[in-house]
Amino acid sequence: MTQPLLEVRGLKKYFPIRGGVLRRQIGEVKAVDGVDLTVGRGETVAIVGESGCGKSTTGRAIMHLEPPTAGEVLFHHDELGPVDLAAGDPRTLKAVRPHLQIVFQDPFASLDSRMTVGSVIAEPLQINRVVSGRQLRDRVAELLTLVGLRPEHASRYPHAFSGGQRQRIGIARAIALNPDLIVCDEAVSALDVSVQAQVLNLLEDLQRRLNLAYLFISHDLSVINHISDRVVVMYVGRVVETGTAEQIFSRPQHPYTEALLAAVPQPDPRVRTQARILSGDVPSPANPPSGCHFHPRCPYAQRICSEEEPPMIERADGRRVACHFADVLHLNGVAVAGRDDRPGAAADAVQQGSVAG
Repeated sequence: MTQPLLEVRGLKKYFPIRGGVLRRQIGEVKAVDGVDLTVGRGETVAIVGESGCGKSTTGRAIMHLEPPTAGEVLFHHDELGPVDLAAGDPRTLKAVRPHLQIVFQDPFASLDSRMTVGSVIAEPLQINRVVSGRQLRDRVAELLTLVGLRPEHASRYPHAFSGGQRQRIGIARAIALNPDLIVCDEAVSALDVSVQAQVLNLLEDLQRRLNLAYLFISHDLSVINHISDRVVVMYVGRVVETGTAEQIFSRPQHPYTEALLAAVPQPDPRVRTQARILSGDVPSPANPPSGCHFHPRCPYAQRICSEEEPPMIERADGRRVACHFADVLHLNGVAVAGRDDRPGAAADAVQQGSVAG
């Protein structure tokens, strides 16, 4: 891994459950329950899991859009050094905020329909007093060009653009302050496959040009496989396995990871029948199962799985897995080629549907 840019340690985000006439707290939703992850400079780390696993809440807690309940979010600032964003100090957050940006899932809801595109992109530059006047207009034009739009689009309103174009506008806004890290929260999931490919091409190109790091949150295995350097697998608020994309896809060591990969179509239909298809629904984070949260759905579960939470163990190859039987299970992965770093290669693979979630 490259030099750490972001280190998340024991991150938790609990939401209170209130009831009764006095609206007293009667429980809590453990949306994020002790997440650890690291993102290096210029690296793409993906968080994957089913809906409700806590991956988007993790991203929002890292950005302090949802104040964390506990844990550390250390951002390595060039001048300030390691800064704990979870502490929530307003002055520190203001200093670091320009270096962390986010691209949201819905390109229609994330842009203010009352503002022109130029105003949307210029807003972070104006708030942080980076440039003004002619320089501001030139910077907006430069950003529009960087994301594949024309400078004259600055005078139009968001409703005049397609979903893919709106997401490009959102990306232009995110890179306006030259950030080091961008959280992409399901950034392409609302787009058609062909448009997804174009936006992925853009993200890859910007990463090379600007040395960006991405925390890429998605449920789409095709995107995860081809754009990520490392993968974090989450289930009911917890990390169950981490590793390189090649390790996770070809040699999973947690049954939940194997179950996710079982949904990946292969050119040879006989390959798919070797994997176990996941059944049942994700448990509620308000009332998760005891021990290993995955044990009610796990085909390999034994008594210890329901009684004891498995520790997160680091393997000799650098991956980490939380499973009592990781040493003895031989789980099925999917056949994957090595990551292709040619421009557009990831998006081409997604568009061809070689791997789909």
